[in-house]
Amino acid sequence: MKRLASAVLAGALFGIGLGWSGMTDPNKVLGFLDVAGPWDPRLGLVMAAALAVHVGPAQWALRARKPLWASAFALSPYTTIDARLLAGSVIFGLGWGMAGFCPGPVLVDLVAPSAGVVTFVMAMLAGMFVARAGLRAQASSHSAGHPEPPRRA
Repeated sequence: MKRLASAVLAGALFGIGLGWSGMTDPNKVLGFLDVAGPWDPRLGLVMAAALAVHVGPAQWALRARKPLWASAFALSPYTTIDARLLAGSVIFGLGWGMAGFCPGPVLVDLVAPSAGVVTFVMAMLAGMFVARAGLRAQASSHSAGHPEPPRRA
C-alpha cells in the first residue's frame, strides 16, 4: 500500500508541476525549441530545477542497497549507446519538435483533452506498439544458440 500511495503522490506532484510550469502547453515547448525565432528560455529553467531536485534522491539511490518499498532496484539492462537508441532519440526529438508534446506532459493534458492531444497520444501508442512488435519479432528470429536481447519493461 505504501508503494502505491507513494507512486500516486509522486505522479500527482509531477503532473501538477508539469501543468504549473507550462510544460503541458505545446506553444511554450515549441517556443523553447525555436532558438532561431522568439526563443523562450523558461522551460530550460524548469528542466534545470527538475535536475537540481533529482540530484539528492539519485545520489541516495546510487548508495542504497535497496529501495524503500521493493526488494531491489529495477535498473535498465541497456548501458550502451547504439543505433537503436540514437534512432529512437531522433524520432522522439522530431515528434517533440513538430507537435510540441512530450509523452509525460501529454498524459497530463488528457485531463482536458483536445483533438491534438488525442491524436498525439494515439500516434504515440501506435508507435509503441510497432516498436514492441519489432522487438518481439527480432527476439523470435534469433536461433537457439544466440542469447535473447534484453527486453524493455
